[in-house]
Amino acid sequence: MANIYRDLDENRFGWFHLKSMITTGMGVFTDGYDLSSIGLVLVMVLSFYGIGKSSPNYVLYISLLAGSALIGAAVGSILFGELARRGRKKFYGLDVVILGIGALVQAFSPNIIFLIAIRFILGLGVGADYVLSPMIMAEHSNARDRGKTLAFGFGLMWGFGATMAAVVYLVLSPIVASSILWRAVLAAGSIPALAVVYLRRRMPETPRFIARIVGDKKSFEEEVRYVAKKNVEISGNIRDENSFMYYFKKYSRFYITAMILWFLYDQIAYSSILFGPSLIASGLGVKPEIFQFIMELAFTIPGGILAISLIDRAGRKPLQVSGFILMGLFLLSFGILKDYSMLTTFLGLMLYGMQNFANQFGPGSISASGMLGVELAPTKIRSQIQSYTVSAGRIGASMSSFVFPYMFQVFGESFAFYYLTSLAIVAGLLTLIVIPETKGSLETVSGEIGEMSNIGVAD
Repeated sequence: MANIYRDLDENRFGWFHLKSMITTGMGVFTDGYDLSSIGLVLVMVLSFYGIGKSSPNYVLYISLLAGSALIGAAVGSILFGELARRGRKKFYGLDVVILGIGALVQAFSPNIIFLIAIRFILGLGVGADYVLSPMIMAEHSNARDRGKTLAFGFGLMWGFGATMAAVVYLVLSPIVASSILWRAVLAAGSIPALAVVYLRRRMPETPRFIARIVGDKKSFEEEVRYVAKKNVEISGNIRDENSFMYYFKKYSRFYITAMILWFLYDQIAYSSILFGPSLIASGLGVKPEIFQFIMELAFTIPGGILAISLIDRAGRKPLQVSGFILMGLFLLSFGILKDYSMLTTFLGLMLYGMQNFANQFGPGSISASGMLGVELAPTKIRSQIQSYTVSAGRIGASMSSFVFPYMFQVFGESFAFYYLTSLAIVAGLLTLIVIPETKGSLETVSGEIGEMSNIGVAD
């Protein structure tokens, strides 16, 4: 059985890989900025439009404002998952154009309904980027560094974007009025998005798309020469003639579990992303921007760095299982101490921070980096499976925008954390029982190598 990607898989990490990772990662940086910045200014925006806690539709507005981009992302992921079957590069750049324009237009919102609608449109770009960026990163990567590339380019860059949102807020809050502050913070998300449009349009088509979907041997050989500096000659039919249902029937348990895992994860993660700087920080007596800055810089980013150092050696599965279980334990401890009024500001920040550390050490660098959808699915159906996992995650995140504040208000903060604890434990057990290890050759872990026995490779 020939692996036509051997030279690409064994190629050392070089300038091409670094440029690709940065180009794709800047879109994810923008995603992190856009999706977390709303949490910083959520209460300020509602107050500006005359919506306070005593308003009859307060919880509805806070949920719609927090969740509209996520609902848009669920729609955008499905749309671009289908479009990417016609080319990865073909639509790459359109995602950040939507992100950039959507972020900028937020600053000119005349009312709350307009802002909710614009964030839905911005979310279409987020969903597109969640499908395209990790898939393009993986299909350009070598086998040895693919985990690090995805964990940094998608997982950690998201954290950098969220940190930048807090920095922008901290810098601007002392010098501008609140009516300008929230507009400036939200609109600044357009800068990193529009800055990489040109670079994304210059990205080459991925070798796996060229080979297995287009079936163009000559272009594939040129790609191998360009990236790996190797001359190869391919014989036989390299195009994958199998159908979507052929692969889905064989591996549906993996794909469905990957969808469930991202669905569960995003309910936990977005409770923090959307409401950490407002509801949780308020309960600890900490300002929103300080809370987010501490969480990202002291816990999330260090967790991501540790994940990058281990992910290609230890593998994805042990990191995700341990990360989910630790998240559950820290959330449970936070809830119990809150229930018994024993939670000091310092202890609360430490426990919640360690939950963020475990998050980025585990599922935040794996499931939430799009790694499972990309690595479990063969090239022929990768964009579709990735779009389904992304959409499942966005639906979970959207649910969080409605469920978490409702639980928080009706049943109390501790109950909300017990609910999140149960999700984390279930997700950890599902990973342990169902998901296989996915490090190594992309074609081997996705089951595609067995479909390539009629291909010959000559060096």
